[in-house]
Amino acid sequence: MSTNPNDVRYLNPIQIDTQRQKFCRFTKAGIKYIDYKNADFLLSLCNEQGKVLPRRLTGTSQKNQRKVAQAIKKARHLALLPYVADGLK
Repeated sequence: MSTNPNDVRYLNPIQIDTQRQKFCRFTKAGIKYIDYKNADFLLSLCNEQGKVLPRRLTGTSQKNQRKVAQAIKKARHLALLPYVADGLK
């Protein structure tokens, strides 16, 4: 068995990065107002510690991300969401 420099073999298949297309869920659904009273929905946009998830993870547009942040701040102020949580989900 001769080893040819052009004959490359891998033990594991090469992983090709195929990421899903990110989209703004608010624009797609036609939501113009993000309700701060809907704590369950706002909780899905927070991580386990209660921090707001960034745009790069959720795919939310910049305009709607600002609205989400304001809604979460209002909900925290009215004690609908906690400021800090240990194992929120």
